[in-house]
Amino acid sequence: MSMASSKNLRKVVTKVLFLNQDTPTWRHIRNHSYTNVYMKWKSDSYFDSIESIHKSIQLKPIIALKNRITASPDSCIPVSDVSKKGIQLEIPIKVARFLRLYPSVFEEFTGPKYNLPWFRLTPEAAILHDEEQAVYRDFEADLQERLRKLILMSVENKLPLKIIKGMLWYLGLPEDYLDGNVDGCFKVVEMGDELKGLSAVQTEKTLSVIQKNALRTGVYNGGQMESISFPLFPSKGLRLRSKILDWLDGFQKLPYISPYEECLDVCPGSDLAEKRVVGLLHELLSLFVEHSAERKKLLCLRKYLGLPQKVHKVFERHPCVFYLSLRNNTCTAILKEAYCDKRAIEAHPLATVRKKYIDLVKESKVILKNRRLQNHSFCSGEGDLKVEDDTHSASQCL
Repeated sequence: MSMASSKNLRKVVTKVLFLNQDTPTWRHIRNHSYTNVYMKWKSDSYFDSIESIHKSIQLKPIIALKNRITASPDSCIPVSDVSKKGIQLEIPIKVARFLRLYPSVFEEFTGPKYNLPWFRLTPEAAILHDEEQAVYRDFEADLQERLRKLILMSVENKLPLKIIKGMLWYLGLPEDYLDGNVDGCFKVVEMGDELKGLSAVQTEKTLSVIQKNALRTGVYNGGQMESISFPLFPSKGLRLRSKILDWLDGFQKLPYISPYEECLDVCPGSDLAEKRVVGLLHELLSLFVEHSAERKKLLCLRKYLGLPQKVHKVFERHPCVFYLSLRNNTCTAILKEAYCDKRAIEAHPLATVRKKYIDLVKESKVILKNRRLQNHSFCSGEGDLKVEDDTHSASQCL
C-alpha cells in the first residue's frame, strides 16, 4: 500500500469514528455484532414453589368478585348480578360454583327476593379489603409513579388506556383506577384509530433499578451509556458452555441503555439492542407486585415499548436474569434478582396484602373438607339409625 493511500485510509477511519463526538465509538464498532447462542431451559424448584407468584393467577378473579360485592350499596349481591360475567372476570367455570369454592372469602345466604343465592364477604375478607384500601390511600404516590414509569418506557411516552387496563393488576393499582380523575397526574391523549391513551412527561432524569443499585455500589457514575453488568443468579445445576460464557462476558461489558432513554441509533438485532431489551424487561418486572407476569400478557406491550418481534426469546437467552416457570399451564416470567437479593428491589406496597389474601383463600380447602366429613358422618348416622329401627320392628313382629 502506498504512503498516500495509507494516509487517505487513516483520514476515512478518523472521520467515521470521531466526526460526531456526541456519538460514542461503540455504536460504530459493536452495533452490528450478534451471537446466536442457545440456552437450554432448566427447571428450578425454588421459583416454581413461590406461592405469591403462582397463586396470583387464581387470586385475580377472586379479587374481581370481591370488588363487585364491595361496590354494592349493601355490600352483598345476588348471584344473578355476576352469573353472566364469567369471561369478563376471567372465571373458567360457572360463577356460582366458583364463589362456593371459596367459603373463607364469600359467604352465601338466601336473599330477600325470589330465594336466590346471595353472597357477601366473610368478616376476615372484609378486614383484608379494608387493609387493601388503606394501601391504595397511603401509597397513592408510589403506585402512580409505577404507572408513570411504565408510560415513560414507551416509545412516545404514551400508552392506550386498554393496554394500561391490562397492566393494572401487575402494577398493583385498583381495577377502577382509570375510571377516576387521572388528569392531575397524566394527560389523556388521542392515539388514532379512535384510541385514547395516557401520556406522561419526564421532568427530570429517571433512573432504573439497575442504575440505582450500580450507583449505590459505586460501579456507575451517573452518565449515559456506561457499561453496567446485570446481576446474574444461575439456577442450581445450570452449566453453560465456554462459548456461551465468552459471549455472556462480552455482553455484560456492553453499555447499559436505560429504558427511559431514547435509543434511535441502536441497530436492531445487535447484541447492544438485546441488552437494552433485557434492561427494559428487568425494569418492567421490577415495577410489578410479584416481580413476575405471564409472558403472553407482556406481548401486548411489544409495539408500544419498541420490543422486537421475538421478544419472548430474550427470556430464554438470559436464564441467569429471568426464570420461566411452566406451572398453571402457562409460562410465567420471573425476575430472579427480586427473590435472590432482597435489598436490590424494593417490595411492592401491596405484596403483603396479596399474601394475606392467598393465605385466606387456602383456608377454603379446610372448610370444604370439614363440610364433606360432616355430611358423610350425618349420612352414616342416618343409615345406622334406619338399621336399628328395622331391627326393632322385626323383633316386635316375632
